[in-house]
Amino acid sequence: MDRPSAKYRLIHEVVSQEGSLQNVKDLKDLCRIAGVSRSGYYSWLASAEKRAERETRNEADFALILEAYRFREYDKGIRGIHMRLLHMQPPALMNTKKIQRFMRKYGVVCPIRGASPYRRMMKALKTDAVADNLLNREFKEHGPRRVLLTDITYIPYCGVFFFYLSVIKDACTMQILAYALSDSLAVDFVLETVNQLIEKHGASLYAETLIHSDQGSHYTSKRSGRYSVIPTSVSPCPTEETARTMRPRRAFSAI
Repeated sequence: MDRPSAKYRLIHEVVSQEGSLQNVKDLKDLCRIAGVSRSGYYSWLASAEKRAERETRNEADFALILEAYRFREYDKGIRGIHMRLLHMQPPALMNTKKIQRFMRKYGVVCPIRGASPYRRMMKALKTDAVADNLLNREFKEHGPRRVLLTDITYIPYCGVFFFYLSVIKDACTMQILAYALSDSLAVDFVLETVNQLIEKHGASLYAETLIHSDQGSHYTSKRSGRYSVIPTSVSPCPTEETARTMRPRRAFSAI
């Protein structure tokens, strides 16, 4: 009720009621109580037609904003709406302040981008270690149970939470040999995957079997020191990712 237009509208509603206004003195008292001038009220009445025209234009502009907001069936922020309006045919010229004002007026909420779980995972796995090329991309040439692959991925749950999955698979047969699920990126669940591999498939593995991974902190951490760690890379090409290979010290027996 702090805006004069809202006060003028309220005064007009009272005045419009039949028999509620006896004389000009009553109108003067209403304006005094509302804290506005009588001349301002009359000016507001005179501009009613212009306000109606402006409101019609605003509704048309908001229809364009809403169309841009829903384009390709996903909600956008103010800058995304602004760019979409510029690419319409014909282009709709509105600045971001006007878009923000209309969205606030009509109750349209911009989505807030959440942190990317994949980026968070990559940040947690980041390391500066550089490994030598050991496998030379010979993942299948040595037969089953010779080269194993491991990595971590994330699984969205209910659109809010994320679980992290650590998997070990045979590079030759593509068989999943072990996996572990966790609600955090702690090192423990990666080591749990290796322990599960030893427990379930230790008899079928060789002393020379390698577990090939990227150079994430989970595979380069000191807690992985219970296994013999041999650095290796996927390819000598500098654009390829490098990796580490963990080999247990005694025929895949945990120390």
